[in-house]
Amino acid sequence: MNIGIYYNRKQVDRSVAEHLAAHIFAAGHTAVLFSELTEICGDRLVVLGGDGTMLRAAKRASVLNIPVVGVNYGRLGFLTEFEREETDKVIPLVLDENCAVLRRAMLEVELNGSKFDCLNELALLHPVAPDKDNRVVTISVAIDGSHAGEFIADGLIVATPTGSTAYSLSAGGSIMTPDCETFQLTPVCAFSMRSRSIAYSNRSELSFSLPKGALVLYGDGVFLGQAGAEDRLTVRRSVRSAAFLTRGLSEYFRRLTEKIN
Repeated sequence: MNIGIYYNRKQVDRSVAEHLAAHIFAAGHTAVLFSELTEICGDRLVVLGGDGTMLRAAKRASVLNIPVVGVNYGRLGFLTEFEREETDKVIPLVLDENCAVLRRAMLEVELNGSKFDCLNELALLHPVAPDKDNRVVTISVAIDGSHAGEFIADGLIVATPTGSTAYSLSAGGSIMTPDCETFQLTPVCAFSMRSRSIAYSNRSELSFSLPKGALVLYGDGVFLGQAGAEDRLTVRRSVRSAAFLTRGLSEYFRRLTEKIN
């Protein structure tokens, strides 16, 4: 196998990647090192960095259908399989042809005909600026064409199971297992108790009725644009998914419990 090793130069010294590459060569395989997303290639990908690095690399790898596995060199490491002190343990896993592969669903966001893929979440947020009043907004949601309800809040998060442990959780959402068949709607600082987190099938399509005045849209923390009452915004499951090499769901729950506590 040809193993790609992608490392974040701000978090990881190149010597760590070179160390892994040497062990991969010694096992009779090849390895290539890179620190730019556009360079990613290989049969499998080892990612060295934090959750942000893992998120960007996994999305790029999903385009190429390359399974990924991460080693945490950041802070929380919700998306990584190993901690930095376990770095060498990534080698037997990535070289195991029978290793379990977990496919994580992604969102496809369509704004006025332009499409974006998100692995974590789409956030619709009320803009905050010195010349703007800090008012809540009302966002109406339809699921497969049927009215599903209104959210009165500072904003709304549409989260994948992967994203349920990130921004959505901090806003009051619930944790979903990464292999489940649902996405989640979570209001940000809800004005009413009737505006609360709900789950829906990831085979459904969401459409939104937005308030006058623009909301700002972020996909996986990246600015996507602004949208208001005259704009067409829909969210559906992406045709692509991100493939993660894993030691199993039991390991995921152990790691999640440790990090939350």
